[in-house]
Amino acid sequence: MKLKRVILKISGEVMSGNGKTGFDKDAIRFIADEIHDAVAETKCELAIVIGGGNLVRGSRLIEGVGSSTIIADQAGMLATIINGIILQDFLEKNHQQEVRTMSAVEVRAFTEPYIRRRAEGHMEKGRIVILAGGSANPRFTTDTAAVLRAIELEADLMIKGTKVDGIYSKDPNAHNDSEFIQEISQHDFVMQKLGILDRTAVTLAGENHLPIRVLNILKKGNLSKALKGEDVGSLIVPD
Repeated sequence: MKLKRVILKISGEVMSGNGKTGFDKDAIRFIADEIHDAVAETKCELAIVIGGGNLVRGSRLIEGVGSSTIIADQAGMLATIINGIILQDFLEKNHQQEVRTMSAVEVRAFTEPYIRRRAEGHMEKGRIVILAGGSANPRFTTDTAAVLRAIELEADLMIKGTKVDGIYSKDPNAHNDSEFIQEISQHDFVMQKLGILDRTAVTLAGENHLPIRVLNILKKGNLSKALKGEDVGSLIVPD
């Protein structure tokens, strides 16, 4: 299937490489290389929604610090902006790639405000767009923000880039008996309570006929294959 426009969701933890927090220079460089090479090879229009879990997790702030839910979620949104401008810097410095970081939370000194038509204009000109700030609303994950942006921008596919090869019946890092799932319907994903994606996001995608592909973003060539429409990782198909 020829893909014209794709939304890539990158987990914040991917920015930390093998760690769970902070930044790993080699991991960020690798991701930037993969993004640049995939876009150069396929000419696909790409927007990236980035998480902030390597810096701030709302649940940790609530449990460990005693933050209120709204403030914890707002802190997480700010973390995605930090990740966004760092990824932009790697793409620009290492690849002379034209990139625009747009944020749903206005931080005009560092990013453009997210405006749908402006984002579309950037992509039509061949620029990569990094979408930070989540949806600007508390209680919604960046997975859900990525699906919302994919619907708004009329993307053909949403890709969730993680540290594992796709969807498993259980967390493969914690369970030796986990089974790989190559393809699953939106309904079955939600009913089986699989955890690699927010179920609200999957439900919203299914209602809007948006397929979601889950893959290991740290495996060389995976992103290029996905943008070519090849069968890599796992696929969640609308019912």
